[in-house]
Amino acid sequence: MSNMSKIIIAIPRGRIIKELKKILLKTSFAPEDDLFDDKSRKLTFLSKNKNINYIKVRAFDACTFVAFGAAHIGIAGEDVIKEFDYSEIYAPLELNIGHCRLSVAALKTLLKKEDPETWSNIRVATKYPNISKEYFANKGIQVEAIKLNGSMELAPSLNMCRRIVDLVSTGATLKANGLKEIDEIMKVQSKLIINRSAFKTNKKKIQSIMNEIKSLIE
Repeated sequence: MSNMSKIIIAIPRGRIIKELKKILLKTSFAPEDDLFDDKSRKLTFLSKNKNINYIKVRAFDACTFVAFGAAHIGIAGEDVIKEFDYSEIYAPLELNIGHCRLSVAALKTLLKKEDPETWSNIRVATKYPNISKEYFANKGIQVEAIKLNGSMELAPSLNMCRRIVDLVSTGATLKANGLKEIDEIMKVQSKLIINRSAFKTNKKKIQSIMNEIKSLIE
């Protein structure tokens, strides 16, 4: 674990940061304002507590920073936690923010013509190859996962795949691209994640941070 003198908290970029702001600004370790500025290029931030610093990372990388000890604590969606399934991480606290779902979707125009019961394999476009393979394996279907990090909704209409697996909030993007949500794999919210080794060596500090955040969850 690097930088043992300070506790490092990894915060994901993106929409979730607005919901996180409401919690973090009420803590005794509130970060400097730049953390919440979308235009800021900074990646490291101080806090009100001189023993706690923040780093800002891509949402999909938060688990990796914590698992490899670059951060002691982080915030990550249950989708990312499950996809990477790092043994070095445990996720003890639901934050009741970042609510959405991970779902399977397909082109509406193809659904009437298909018979999934006859499938033995399928091509799926997704950011979540591991979750996708597990989901379809439980249905007896082998998956060839095409890893995409965005514009997933294009893939079926361009004959790249039959299904996509992606996060869905309102479903508006799917609908706008002629897709229909056909199954929910899991409900998703953000959780506090902790590096197991860091918790053993900094138990008092980390427990205190966790307790303070827990007291602010609505």
